[in-house]
Amino acid sequence: MKQINDVNVESFLTLTSPEVMRMELPIPDETADNVLAGRREVQEILTGEDKRLMVIAGPCSIHDMDGAMEYAQKMKALREEVKDKISLIMRVYFEKPRTTVGWKGLINDPLLDSSYNMEEGLRRARSLLISINALGLPAATEILDPITPQYIAGLLSWVAVGARTTESQTHREMASGLSMPVGFKNGTDGTLTAAINATQAAKTPQHFLGIDPDGKTAVVSTRGNRFCHIVLRGGATPNYDPVSVGKAQARLRERGLLDAVIIDCSHDNSGQKYTGQAFVFKSAVDQRLGGNDRIVGLMLESNLFEGNQKCKCNGDADNLQYGVSITDECISWETTEKLLHCAFDKLP
Repeated sequence: MKQINDVNVESFLTLTSPEVMRMELPIPDETADNVLAGRREVQEILTGEDKRLMVIAGPCSIHDMDGAMEYAQKMKALREEVKDKISLIMRVYFEKPRTTVGWKGLINDPLLDSSYNMEEGLRRARSLLISINALGLPAATEILDPITPQYIAGLLSWVAVGARTTESQTHREMASGLSMPVGFKNGTDGTLTAAINATQAAKTPQHFLGIDPDGKTAVVSTRGNRFCHIVLRGGATPNYDPVSVGKAQARLRERGLLDAVIIDCSHDNSGQKYTGQAFVFKSAVDQRLGGNDRIVGLMLESNLFEGNQKCKCNGDADNLQYGVSITDECISWETTEKLLHCAFDKLP
């Protein structure tokens, strides 16, 4: 028989089904309660019932479990210090979109050696999220692969859809069925239309092809997600300034959508430099103090230590500097702590 299917596919490797992995790595009842409490916090901040500022901070990407847990423990202590005015959520990113090629994150290549042991990556991601939520610390991530949520979504309080995938119908459909609030980032060019359209689509019931908990292909029917919103991450120019934020909120209100906005202090809002994040953060806090309380959240790329480093993903993981990002530049924990304390002191 002539080969006409999968001509460019080298192999298929069957993964453990989501349901089996859930049973092998179960979520304790107390941890599940923490997840649900985290989701309620985010929902109430988005609707305005909770007047606190939400801050989602953490490494650009997770590559080291020990470093991630040290960061989580520090954040849990800080969360308790600022909880009266700020809801602090840990950024726990396992998937990295690439403009061309590069390391795609812990789930794709957990051993940093180009072995692509995704079974191990999914297990590490789920295990880490269980440990973080057990601390009473809500977790957030970006969902890139639409199969991933079946393995880890039960442990997330907030999810982002990135600038490169906001226009994707697949991700809009996926978001409509997720159990937590979803933030759609504006496009890499800075335009808002795709993110606003995505928010509209994701709040609507959808029907699409996906996988069920047993890992079988299924028709997925959703109720729609009413807690979708937009994240301003800059583009050709930054868009965290009062004029840009006001225009975005006006467009959302015109469409009957949540006018809650999260400002990403990194990426194109900071000129892709970690040193610019503090300025954006302080500017956004000042806008809230000036009366725009629909700026409901801020995002920071933060690690134990500042900057970033190169990883060749050829088995060189032992040579990496502990607590330093291997993807985008991050501010240090020390700087993160100072920014949060400063915001706490300023906010009413």
